[in-house]
Amino acid sequence: MANIFNEVSRTFNEYLIIPGLTTKEHTPDKVNLRTPLVKFKKGEESAITLNIPFVSSIMQSVSDDGMAKALAKEGGLSFIFGSQGIEEQSRMVKRVKAHKAGFVESRANLTPEHTLKDVIELKKRTGFSTIGVTEDGSATGSFKGLVTGRDYRPSRDDHNRKVKEFMTPLKDLIYGKSGVSLKEANDIIWEHKLNTLPILDQDNNLQYFVFRKDYDSHKEHPRELLDQHKRLLVGAGINTRDYQERVPALVEAGVDVVCIDSSDGYSEWQKDTIEYIKSNFAHVLVGAGNVVDRDGFMYLAEAGADFVKVGVGGGSICITREQKGIGRGQATALIEVLPPEMSISKRQESIFLFVQMEVLYRIII
Repeated sequence: MANIFNEVSRTFNEYLIIPGLTTKEHTPDKVNLRTPLVKFKKGEESAITLNIPFVSSIMQSVSDDGMAKALAKEGGLSFIFGSQGIEEQSRMVKRVKAHKAGFVESRANLTPEHTLKDVIELKKRTGFSTIGVTEDGSATGSFKGLVTGRDYRPSRDDHNRKVKEFMTPLKDLIYGKSGVSLKEANDIIWEHKLNTLPILDQDNNLQYFVFRKDYDSHKEHPRELLDQHKRLLVGAGINTRDYQERVPALVEAGVDVVCIDSSDGYSEWQKDTIEYIKSNFAHVLVGAGNVVDRDGFMYLAEAGADFVKVGVGGGSICITREQKGIGRGQATALIEVLPPEMSISKRQESIFLFVQMEVLYRIII
């Protein structure tokens, strides 16, 4: 049975903030924008805390692996869009996780038996001029040497020459050992005037490269959102149809958090999806939504969601209201979702935070 709500449904544009006294201690350098993303118990910390309150929307035109890298470097988080094949989405996640705050997995590799022709074709295909030479041609194989643009001249050298004839062999290279810190790796690079430092394990298998050019980039992004292994954090959007195939693939790819992507999340399909994930991948963080009232919020929270997206049809480029005829003013939706037992001051504080995040959200999409 349909219910008619006669009260006004309000948007954030209808609210203004009345400023209080700004003291001399209220300066921008003292503002802390760290924001917990997922639920946590009192006295504990959230498993994921954003360094800036930016999360990109789960849209093909917004959130690919390029956006995920760029946003994580600034301290935010991107959910790679799920309206694509499972394998391609997983590859995007892997590409983000391969970025390890200065430690880069080799993405251009050949064997000593390949030829200069192969080098030229690989460089043209990938854009990488630094090529790791391993025994089996893999990114983590036994390291034999390195090929850079200084090792050959395409216009003069025989394209049939084998890589082993012109590469810089391991014995002539300076390299770092597994466990070296990024600071130590950069110190080696600067001390020996290197452009590239291979990082090898105890069996001389290639692990990473550290590049001189990444030193400045790392210094420019002090708020990078990183996991315990110094890799960028990344999320992924999922649906309520192929989640039993998609979620395992994303977990294997290294995804940090998933979110069910739907304009209307108050459904048994989302409950089933959450319960499947929590039963089979207890460590996986999962978000759900979207909802516009407390009933929908509590339904997903009680199902086990680690966070819930609130708001339907409020985005600047969202067409849910036109297509489905559903939605609600964003401010009204958030006010109703807040716990009724929360004090007035705390409710106002939370609404203020939501206002700030809504403004940022509008900017990023």
